[in-house]
Amino acid sequence: MLGLALAAVTAAAPAYAQVDPLADYVRTRAADADGASDVAARGYAEALTANPDDPAIALHAYRVGLAVGDFALVARAEQVLSKNPDPPIDTPIVRFAIALQSGDKAACDAAVAKMEEGPLDFMVPVLRAWLAFDRGEDPFPWLDGRSNNALSRRFAMEHRALIMIALGRTDEGLEGVKRMLAASDNDDLRINAALMLAQKGKRKEAAALLAGDRPDFGALRKALGKQRGKPGGAVGAARLFLSLTVDLVSEDAPSEISILLARSALLLDPSDERARLYLGEALSKGGYHDLALAELARVGPKSPYYPGAFAGRVTALRRAGRTPEAVAQARGAAEARGGTAADARTYGDLLAEQKQWGDAAAAYGLALKRPGGESDWSLHYLQGVALDRAGRWNEAQSQLRRAIELGPNEPLALNYLGNALIEHGDDAQGGQALLEKANRIKPGDPVITDSLGWAYFKRGDVTKALPLLERAAKADPGDPRINEHLGDAYWQVGRRYEARYAWRAAAIYADEDATKRLEGKIANGL
Repeated sequence: MLGLALAAVTAAAPAYAQVDPLADYVRTRAADADGASDVAARGYAEALTANPDDPAIALHAYRVGLAVGDFALVARAEQVLSKNPDPPIDTPIVRFAIALQSGDKAACDAAVAKMEEGPLDFMVPVLRAWLAFDRGEDPFPWLDGRSNNALSRRFAMEHRALIMIALGRTDEGLEGVKRMLAASDNDDLRINAALMLAQKGKRKEAAALLAGDRPDFGALRKALGKQRGKPGGAVGAARLFLSLTVDLVSEDAPSEISILLARSALLLDPSDERARLYLGEALSKGGYHDLALAELARVGPKSPYYPGAFAGRVTALRRAGRTPEAVAQARGAAEARGGTAADARTYGDLLAEQKQWGDAAAAYGLALKRPGGESDWSLHYLQGVALDRAGRWNEAQSQLRRAIELGPNEPLALNYLGNALIEHGDDAQGGQALLEKANRIKPGDPVITDSLGWAYFKRGDVTKALPLLERAAKADPGDPRINEHLGDAYWQVGRRYEARYAWRAAAIYADEDATKRLEGKIANGL
């Protein structure tokens, strides 16, 4: 039963004393708003004791409990929320993780059955397969990949290969991994497969998956085989939760679900420092800055993930408003003897966020001189952008072209250089060709769609430009640049009312300089 699983976690719950419920709740909400998460967690626990059936208190306790990693509080709050007619859709994930960690088979099955009823159903085949693996049953019927859900098919294919490796069928599993990587390179799958191969004693094959001169892969190769334990349902489920966390963090999804998934992954596999890295990022984005710094500080200097953790700490400091401290730490690491390309890049990123473009370009230049830096297309791209924005276009152009030489199919670099060539008037035809290539690689991206439409507009082909600009504005209706471009195109074809409407939409989120320009267009047209 789920109660047994929850009891195993709540057994270590701290004994919170009862206090005046209303006064305590008000203080707790204030502590929560101020980011005093530990204080808030204690307060919500007390409030929940005093009001054991209140779903509003339970929801706050649930979210803060996940943020601080207090699964005892999470379990108590989840029990209250589960009685509510409309509980948060993510509660079955926590319920499953707690049940699997405590060995409650019936509760695991019940949690998975609950997932099947809603939008989390895409997880079910993988979780059922790993449960079957643990129970000595055949896991593969769950992973036939026939689902209509693209996410379900993707994870079923990935975990079919991982389970083969876990079963000792490493050649078959590795072949499946290689096929998927050939179709679409995926760092997450590459790392998961390498770690699992190493656990099965296949360090040579694992190292081959992490080949190349990327510093993070080099550090991972050195660490292969040092992780404890063996593949099983807990590790498999943790990998699924982490994969989802990686996707959500990279897409700037709401932090609550990312925190939940990363915490659940760490509950099942506490040694996974990569999950801790993403938990720190999710906590920082969610405003839990001190918690983020504490989690990231647990990743030690000998860890392959230490450079990422350091970069995360700098970002968390900046988000917390502690910018001078962030700059000082980033600069110290970048300029230190033995500093890495990643250290210098972190410093450059921070300077770029402050719009200190010349200094940022110098920091990226330092990163390029470090081992592994010269072959990294993204560093050339970042330095090129910084140089361009510092008014040093000739130097910028050579770096951007080098970025495309190293990453010929990277839409970010293709889009920037294509735009820049057109805006600087150097090679409009060449810029358009780069943008057309970027659009072929990533046709649904509104920024690239806008760039290509604007290129056609600048070259006088409004007929081609307008549908692209309209498509870009539909995909991202709040982007000021896209709306301004669309307004210009409307004006050009005589659709004056729509032009002014688009310019007004652009002015809502435009910066000060753009706002003045847009006010002139709204008043006088082009």
